[in-house]
Amino acid sequence: MLKSPKLVALALACLSGAAAFAGGPTETRGEARQGAHYDIGRAPTPDEIRGWDIDVRPDGQGLPSGKGTVAQGEKLFMDNCATCHGEFGEGNGRWPVLAGGKGSLTADNPVKTVGSYWPYASTVFDYIRHAMPFGNAQSLSVDDDYALVAYVLYLNDVITDQNFELNNKNLASIKMPNEAGFIMDDRTTSEKAFWQKEPCMKDCIAPVKITGRASVVDVTPEDAKGGKSRGVE
Repeated sequence: MLKSPKLVALALACLSGAAAFAGGPTETRGEARQGAHYDIGRAPTPDEIRGWDIDVRPDGQGLPSGKGTVAQGEKLFMDNCATCHGEFGEGNGRWPVLAGGKGSLTADNPVKTVGSYWPYASTVFDYIRHAMPFGNAQSLSVDDDYALVAYVLYLNDVITDQNFELNNKNLASIKMPNEAGFIMDDRTTSEKAFWQKEPCMKDCIAPVKITGRASVVDVTPEDAKGGKSRGVE
């Protein structure tokens, strides 16, 4: 039996706290989650959001104000890009080729460059602004980015005037040679008939029965005339 007044008071306080916890109002999971605050991090400032929100869309949305000419871009390219990509965008060693390759996409060895493959000029700007120069990304000014894009397009004959000034008002109007080689993602309409509200997750197809194996079945087609296997000279 407790004899100390302090111990008795402490015991009564614990019992009353336990009773209040057991008999008091209870919170649902949703209410507890909504009011929870873990004191981790903080809301970003507008300047911080602007620092990350630098993507550019194919229609030019997101392009920052700025300008640069082909001639300005040539010097920037020689100082920051030619070591890897070559003076004319031909690529040094195994570094990416930026220019040429026109008409090669259907060949056995297609050369995918800015001029032969990329669909939008704004994509070039977006990539350079995010990732170049290699190892020192986002070290150039916006005007430098415009100038570099202008020079890369000039190397691919998309722009033919050395004095051409590329800016946020005319960049999206430039048409790339392979723009028609890309299509918009239309799965919401073209594949909607195949969508299921509750997709099958078990026993969706009949069991597969193996009727032969490649090691014993001659699966190589033969020409009707000579009887030779296709591809054999």
